[in-house]
Amino acid sequence: MPDPSDTGVTGSPDAPRARRTRLSGRLGLRARVTLAFAVAALGLSALMAGITYFTARATFLSERQATEQRQAFANAALVQNALRSPATDVTQLVESVDTLPGSRSVLRTGGQWYATSISVGQSAIPAGERALVLSGTPATQRFTLAGTTQEVIGVPLPAVRAAYFEVFSLDELAGTLRALAFALAGAALVTTLAGAAVGRWASSRALRPLAGLTDAAVAIADGQLDTRVDAGDDADLEELASAFNRMTANLQDRIEREARFTSDVSHELRSPLTTLAATVSVIEGHRDELAPRAQRALDLLDGDLRRFTRMVDDLLEISRFDAGSAELSLDEVDPGELVRRAVAAAALVDEDGVRRPVTFPVDVGSGVEGLRLRVDKRRFERVMANLVENATQYAGGVTRVLVERQPAVSPGHHVPATAIRVVVEDQGPGVADTERGHLFERFYRGARAGHRAAGEGTGLGLSLVAEHVRLHGGRVWSEPGPGCGTRFVVELPLHPTPPGHDGPLAAEEIH
Repeated sequence: MPDPSDTGVTGSPDAPRARRTRLSGRLGLRARVTLAFAVAALGLSALMAGITYFTARATFLSERQATEQRQAFANAALVQNALRSPATDVTQLVESVDTLPGSRSVLRTGGQWYATSISVGQSAIPAGERALVLSGTPATQRFTLAGTTQEVIGVPLPAVRAAYFEVFSLDELAGTLRALAFALAGAALVTTLAGAAVGRWASSRALRPLAGLTDAAVAIADGQLDTRVDAGDDADLEELASAFNRMTANLQDRIEREARFTSDVSHELRSPLTTLAATVSVIEGHRDELAPRAQRALDLLDGDLRRFTRMVDDLLEISRFDAGSAELSLDEVDPGELVRRAVAAAALVDEDGVRRPVTFPVDVGSGVEGLRLRVDKRRFERVMANLVENATQYAGGVTRVLVERQPAVSPGHHVPATAIRVVVEDQGPGVADTERGHLFERFYRGARAGHRAAGEGTGLGLSLVAEHVRLHGGRVWSEPGPGCGTRFVVELPLHPTPPGHDGPLAAEEIH
């Protein structure tokens, strides 16, 4: 398939790039709001959890230390009273001291050390703690023994020349703090998820008004330029809605002015073109009297005049579509016969002005037999002529035209036919995927933009095909062919007219 020169707006690599305003980053607006709420909830919950944990830890340690000190001093008083009696069994005394669960007693008296546990004795108590207490100063110290945190409270007993130490294990308190930490972490996680959920809900509520703006933008992109946005009572959206409506009004006004300009210029050109055509026809009648160079100039003038006339006719047709004044004159026809006649009528004129018929197979599928299609024959012939001309000029010609009913939803699933498809295949090099979406735009010429050649089209051929098909309520598209070419598929509904409608069908009634 050629570069599609008969299609739409010229796209040049040197054309100035469109100005773009960046609306967002990688994440969508809703996702960013949700993430912001989640991060805020995580930060707040982590802060609250940290404050709660360290406050509780300090409180637990303070209360535990106060309890241990009371117990240690009470036990030290009992030991001191017992040591006043010479008959006291020191070993039994140490073992009988009423201690808290997990605590162990150590007593130094008479130069010897006595302990209730083999694992906690003189060597287990830090040297600094021993020295301080033995010098007559009560002391408390936290240390690690066998991988666990311990706290030792030493009480000097100068009246009996002894020192009492009580070692408390903090494992139970550490377990309590671990459980508290896990509970706070779980609460922080739940709070984060709740924050994300609230953020999702809040972003959905906040972005709900933008859905109307999106719908309006989609409607405008589909050609409904009279669409406007109503901000309602929302003062925050009033400025956005006003700016959007001004932009739409300016766009509508500009498009209408350009359409009027195109229509006016095309109409104004018809009269001089008619005069020129008549003049050329008169001169053509005296061709034999002209010199060879003048005859060649006459041929060039005649060719350019035909192309110019074709372009003006195309512009007038486009202006009628834009104005909504194009109408359908529907006839009920046999689809296969209609395509054969349209193909036979698609004769091309070469540079010498000779009409040469196009010859290629027209295959009519068996599923088309017995179907009747309501169509504007004149417009359909124009569709086929433009497709054939496009393939002949830029794709080496048409290889086949296929007429078939719209395929069923799935293989073996038979449904009543609702549309007819006409497929035009060519033998060109194909169309790049980057250009395929622009084929039916006005004046689009792809890679051939700016290279004028003899017989080159106006850039409106395929756009007119799309307009004629759309006027019938159908659609047209291109796709890769079975070989290296391109397939143009025209799909027309069997019943394009509304129920109860008789006579010509206006363009507005189709859309």
